[in-house]
Amino acid sequence: MNEAYIDLLTNLESLESVVVAFSGGVDSTFLLYACKQVLGDNVIAVTVDSPYIPRWEIEESKELVSLFGVKHHIIKVDIPDNIANNPEDRCYLCKKEIFSNIIKYKNEIDFKYVVDGSNYDDTKDYRPGMRALKELDVRSPLLESKLTKAQIRELSKQQKVPTWNKPAYACLLSRLPYNTQIFTHELRKIELAEKFIMDKGFKGIRVRSFGDTAKIEIFKEDMERFLNYENIKDINEKLIELGYKVVTLDLGGYSMGKMNRSIEERNN
Repeated sequence: MNEAYIDLLTNLESLESVVVAFSGGVDSTFLLYACKQVLGDNVIAVTVDSPYIPRWEIEESKELVSLFGVKHHIIKVDIPDNIANNPEDRCYLCKKEIFSNIIKYKNEIDFKYVVDGSNYDDTKDYRPGMRALKELDVRSPLLESKLTKAQIRELSKQQKVPTWNKPAYACLLSRLPYNTQIFTHELRKIELAEKFIMDKGFKGIRVRSFGDTAKIEIFKEDMERFLNYENIKDINEKLIELGYKVVTLDLGGYSMGKMNRSIEERNN
């Protein structure tokens, strides 16, 4: 255990009782594991179930919480009216809505803190949702201990946390262009398209949705395997079946936050 991990455990112990905003990703899973180690039964995982969260991710979150022996509470939310057109500050507005609901639950059960899985790397990227967390006094213990994503993966591996090598994932709204209306049926279409491709063994993928056009992003190291004729034929047919008319491949491969590039360029 390195100094940052010891610092994390000490920090968590001082919080006494926490509600963990739990998505089932690498960061929140490691945080939940660490909270359980030092706080025991004074930990509750809360998962948000909304139209922009894939069904498989909700089910995975249930399995992980059960594995750790932690109480699990699920909050169902609809798409807030103020993000219905996918504004550029969507992440801020969404986080404000979601965490307000989690804080309300925390107050109902008389726990002391809501904590989330933001890590130190999140301070170096376009993350408008971080502002909402600060405004609501949500604690981010991994960030406070300056743990990076790479360190969290390594510590997860050491502690045998099963998500140590799980690919990063983001909500389905990140697949849509900003300033376009959000439709539940389109989110389901994206979810089913990505699940079909992931089930073929491609874990780090995104299906960016532009109306009738799907643009697939995959890891560059998977590109050659992806371009097998039978594979692309199957994927093309499936996505057409789901409702897309044109299916394309981003030759630059997958990289995080491609939809944010125009905002970052404008802000710079």
